[in-house]
Amino acid sequence: MHQDSLLYAADITEQLAKQFAFRSGGRGEGGCPIITFPEYPNFTDIPEEELQNVITYLTCIPSLQDGGIGFILLIDRRQDKWSSVKASLLRISGSFPGNLQLVLVLRPSGIFQRALSDINLRFNRDDYKLKVPVIMLNSVSELHNYIDKTQLTEELGGTLGYCHTHWFCHRTAIEDFAVKVKETAQVLQIFGTELAETELPSDVTATLGLTTMHTGKRDKMKNDISQTRRQGCSLLSCIQEPVSRNPGHQLNTDELDNQNTVERLLAQLNETEMAFDEFWNKHQLKVEQCLQLRYFEEDFREIKATLDNMTERFSIFTDVGNSSTHVGHIIRELYNFEERSQEALNRAEALTIQGDKLIKDNHYAEDSLFSKCNEMRGVCDNLVNGIKIKKELLNQSMDLHIRLEQALQWCDSGIYLLASQSVDKCQSQDGAEAALQEIERYLDTATGQKLEDLTNIRTKYGAILGDELMNHVLKTFQKQEAMEEMFEKRRVSLKKLAAKQTRPVQPVAPRPEGAPRSPILHSRTDHRKVYDPNSIHKANVTQINLLKKNRSLSKMEVNELSEGRKCSSSDDEENLGVLRSHVMNELIETERAYVEELLCVLEGYAAEMENPSMIPFIPVVLHKKKDVLFGNMTEIYDFHNRIFLRELENYIDCPELVGRCFLERMEDLQIYERYCRNKPRSESLWRQCSDCIFFQECQKKLEHKLGLDSYLLKPVQRITKYQLLLKELLKYSKNCEGAEDLQEALTAIVGILKAVNDSMHQIAITGYEGNLSELGKLLMQGSFNVWIDHKKGHAKVKDLARFKPMQRHLFLHEKALLFCKKREESGEGYDKAPSYSYKQSLHMTMVGITENVKGDNKKFEIWYNAREEVYIVQAATVEVKNVWVNEIRKVLTGQLEARRVSNQHLKLEHFPVAPLALPINTSPLWSPQKVRRPEIVIPDNHSISVTSSKKQEKGKGWTKMSHSLDIPEESNDGWSSADDQLNSSDCEEETNRKLLPGKYTVTADFGKPGGNELTARTGDLLHLVCEGQEARWLVRNLNTNKEGWVPATKLQTLLGDSSSSQSISSSESASASSTLSSSSSCTDHCTASGTSITDIKG
Repeated sequence: MHQDSLLYAADITEQLAKQFAFRSGGRGEGGCPIITFPEYPNFTDIPEEELQNVITYLTCIPSLQDGGIGFILLIDRRQDKWSSVKASLLRISGSFPGNLQLVLVLRPSGIFQRALSDINLRFNRDDYKLKVPVIMLNSVSELHNYIDKTQLTEELGGTLGYCHTHWFCHRTAIEDFAVKVKETAQVLQIFGTELAETELPSDVTATLGLTTMHTGKRDKMKNDISQTRRQGCSLLSCIQEPVSRNPGHQLNTDELDNQNTVERLLAQLNETEMAFDEFWNKHQLKVEQCLQLRYFEEDFREIKATLDNMTERFSIFTDVGNSSTHVGHIIRELYNFEERSQEALNRAEALTIQGDKLIKDNHYAEDSLFSKCNEMRGVCDNLVNGIKIKKELLNQSMDLHIRLEQALQWCDSGIYLLASQSVDKCQSQDGAEAALQEIERYLDTATGQKLEDLTNIRTKYGAILGDELMNHVLKTFQKQEAMEEMFEKRRVSLKKLAAKQTRPVQPVAPRPEGAPRSPILHSRTDHRKVYDPNSIHKANVTQINLLKKNRSLSKMEVNELSEGRKCSSSDDEENLGVLRSHVMNELIETERAYVEELLCVLEGYAAEMENPSMIPFIPVVLHKKKDVLFGNMTEIYDFHNRIFLRELENYIDCPELVGRCFLERMEDLQIYERYCRNKPRSESLWRQCSDCIFFQECQKKLEHKLGLDSYLLKPVQRITKYQLLLKELLKYSKNCEGAEDLQEALTAIVGILKAVNDSMHQIAITGYEGNLSELGKLLMQGSFNVWIDHKKGHAKVKDLARFKPMQRHLFLHEKALLFCKKREESGEGYDKAPSYSYKQSLHMTMVGITENVKGDNKKFEIWYNAREEVYIVQAATVEVKNVWVNEIRKVLTGQLEARRVSNQHLKLEHFPVAPLALPINTSPLWSPQKVRRPEIVIPDNHSISVTSSKKQEKGKGWTKMSHSLDIPEESNDGWSSADDQLNSSDCEEETNRKLLPGKYTVTADFGKPGGNELTARTGDLLHLVCEGQEARWLVRNLNTNKEGWVPATKLQTLLGDSSSSQSISSSESASASSTLSSSSSCTDHCTASGTSITDIKG
């Protein structure tokens, strides 16, 4: 049901289908619509509501004009009874809502019913009086007298065609079309109100979302309108179908009304659509302008942020440089900055043009656009003008620094000229005149190189003269004046020598080498050919002595020569200062060039890998491999550009102190180690794609003559260059304040190079299944000859026939020693580096060393797990051996100290009775029999073993023991035991040796088996717990787990010369203990020149 009060055909479909009343479309006199009530036998049974609905609906169909004229009711009761006619009239008159013009009734056609009706009408006429005339008709022919045949249906003798089904379909279709037109108008009105009340978003995304949503709704409504229009046009075609089939056909009045209704609804629909389109266009324009504004604002924010960033980066261009090279570097950076900022400036200009166009197109946010365009123009103008002004200042700075450097170069060349004039040559008149002419010629070159007027410089370069630069200018003037004063003094001296007529003096001192040429005018290698000041000093002294003996030489001449010697000495010191300055200049200039080259690689190659236009040229193997190809070059560049270069420049006036800069930044320079470790991977990747178009294009843009691989090698070359430059500075700074810092910095740089070299070898290890980083820091690496000796026989048959040594490359870590086999070099470049095949490793907690091996001072022993395996290692030189032994000693000593601290608590728990104090000095032990290896166990589970040489093992020689664990590293073998022990008065024979708590192996049977007393058999392991009263020891047999007290003298016999097993039994001695042993032969002690053999076991 429809929600409004109007009735629609669709609402009363079943009631209309009964056809107890209908409108055929006929019209009576005056155009009154005719409502026909045909024969309907059960008319009286129709519910009142149904009758009311049908009559009401039929009266609502005509237009207002037709409804005002009135209706004609045609009631056909020819086949009915008179009683039903009366009832029908009464019901119709009571239910008819409209204006009645006339009621025509066809009376029953039967004789009896007609007679009955005449009687009733005659006697009961008042009962049938209605508001309109009621005409009783006897036949259809009488009906034709009131209504034309053309307006009557065929049942009533007329010619009007009528189909109730068609009429019902037309009515429902027209009403449905009207409802859709109405609903469409309402929906459009609601949507228009929504559009009008919608607030425009403040960002692009929301605006796009709103536009998409509104456009979707609008398109849906347009589709609904089109669909409704098609429905109306189809309905109109159906109404006009009879005319289409038969052009001569005339539509009746109701059909014409239907046609007019549909046409009117279509026109209404079109008007509604036009009004909506007009409103939508206005709204769409506003939304589009909003979207344009949001895009403009988004671009404005992005470009403004970029320009602000550019402005902030430009603000760092405050330095005007401290040299022409530095200024040139700043100028290049400024031009690069200007080039990079040009894109942002172009975008800003395009954005302002776009804003002006929007303002011209009457944008609703004209004021906002105008203010933003002005702001953007202001930022661009400030940046452009700032760059322009900065260029002018830097050009002035470049001009001034060139003049200053020319003046300094002129001064340095003059100083070199004075230094190159040999004193011997100047003793003769001709030599003095030649030197004087040389000075005069040099002074004539001052034009264009010498600074003339300080006031003029202040006036011309006042905009860039800060305190630092002004000090530089003043120092240049001072140096220039000092040099001129030196020249003037030399001229005076030479003029005096040239004017004298003395007899020639034959100097006895050797002549100095040829005069060194100025390093400014020649190559840098000439710097090292400066004359030896000591030789000149000796020559001058000799000449003075000879001149004193020569009676014809006046005293004044002697004084002049003496003054010349002093002047020469001061000149020598100044010459060294000049040499230091030249090395420092080279360091800074090459540092700047290095930073530029790194920046060029990062911008010209690395950044281009992210350039979308270059991505198609990048080979697949290079995708996402930028970090592999370039390593940590970005980190290196940032460090040098932001920190190291600036700090080096601070030492330009005091190059002898630059070692402090290296020492302060030594930790930062460790970044080169990571770069060098990655270099093989980078080299391998480069070889795979070196011929690709990408690198060729980048090289062409950069105008480089060399490929990328040459520039990737720059960091490796640079860290090596520091070593050479520091050596040069140290050479010329021997007696200067910072010489120690330079030496320390040089040592640290060499250490970095060693670490880099070691790490390059370490990454070449193959076959090691664990993680090398878990072994601790790599301390040493090198190649050695190695022999292996197994305590329990040869582990492999081939070891029996191994007389030649194995070639092994050893890697010493903090926690392990790795044995590897070096493979042959193959390939090119970094692929040519050797590889190392892992063979075995020794944990440092189970390792000991014997520093010297008889017969070869380049050999030492590394023994493992209480000498179960002994590795005899032969180094290339004695120096290499000593370095390795010292490094291993440091590792083992560190472990020993660590275990000493960790075992302090175990000492108190395992020894409740205080043990005997270990004597500081132990007497030498004389053993006429075979001396084995006794080991004395100290309470904290660390053992000191005394190892005899082979000669002692045969029965002769003194054996000494040292219990001091603080072994000085600078001792000959690392574990010297000759401190005070040979001079000790407490000398005892080995048979009366001192027992200490520990674990010993029984060498003779003790006690009777079967009882509860302590017994022991040969080979049992005894634990000496503590010493009690009357020289008795509490002893535990670890094999039988029995305890008892045993006299010390009995223990001497029981144990014999058995050594403590503390260092061997790793399972019972806190897993590992550190054993320090040393020995020397009797001959060595007697001559006081022997070298002890030290075994270290950890």
